[in-house]
Amino acid sequence: MNTWPVQDAKARFSELLDACINEGPQLVTRRGTETAILVPITEWKRLSKAARPSLKSLLLSNEHTDIELPQRGSAHRRSVIAW
Repeated sequence: MNTWPVQDAKARFSELLDACINEGPQLVTRRGTETAILVPITEWKRLSKAARPSLKSLLLSNEHTDIELPQRGSAHRRSVIAW
């Protein structure tokens, strides 16, 4: 992974983008501190999909989750005001 100081990344953004597409993720630093990574869109989509399952896949999965649901009937309701 190549490292780009933020000044170079700004001045040569098109080159940074080409490097990302052709070589993979590119690291951007600010004052020597790792700040951001530019990744190709295909890699981003793959990582996003792997990191967060959809609600549908959660509901259809056999895995048990520790989601605490409130008891039915415990919700407080507002009083109806007659006009």
